[in-house]
Amino acid sequence: MFSARRTPTALSRRARSFVSVHGFWLEEPPVAQYRSAWQQAQIPDEVIDRAEAYQACWGGLVLPSAPGLPEDAAGPRMLGVEPPEWEDTFVPPGWFFQAGPQRTAVPYAFLIGPDGTFGIAGSDDGQWVPLHRSIDGWVESLALAYAAMGMADTVTKVTGSAIDQLDLAAMQPIAEVGGITNGWWYRPGLLAAVYAGESELFGGSASRTAYLYTGNIDTQWL
Repeated sequence: MFSARRTPTALSRRARSFVSVHGFWLEEPPVAQYRSAWQQAQIPDEVIDRAEAYQACWGGLVLPSAPGLPEDAAGPRMLGVEPPEWEDTFVPPGWFFQAGPQRTAVPYAFLIGPDGTFGIAGSDDGQWVPLHRSIDGWVESLALAYAAMGMADTVTKVTGSAIDQLDLAAMQPIAEVGGITNGWWYRPGLLAAVYAGESELFGGSASRTAYLYTGNIDTQWL
């Protein structure tokens, strides 16, 4: 069933508009109904509280993916939690919970880390790669990609070692996306998005992808 939900106010105006226009909410059960069972499974109350806050804010949200994005940048098919799990092979170790199920059959999961970071985990070594400082950052990144794809005069895709030639130091990071492994940069007339999550997870720089959006791009994007 669909539900009426209010777009989180902490997002930028651009991201709030994206969620309001292009997103929809499905009914998701509240974490409160699982609290007793999770406590019996020795999940700490503070971890359950984090999962409950996430579910209350984001649970059930379905967002479209901008065309051509790598799977790690496209993110979950729908936002919603599963029982938190202690992961001692991740760096750092801690309690993680699912951010939402995958859109396609990819060999990793989308997780929320102990410090609230949003990222991916998987591969044979069981690695954790944070992508954004929060789920808000991923929503901001997706909203920006969706808008840039429609507004830029030209879009150039760059892959592998060619990304090292981009002079990102001469550009301004876009703070709203909270980029860690995936991020956005700006200068007048140009937006650059670099997606390196999958390459970091699987150890292959060839899978890094960047998009350069050129055109009438100025501070209205920030």
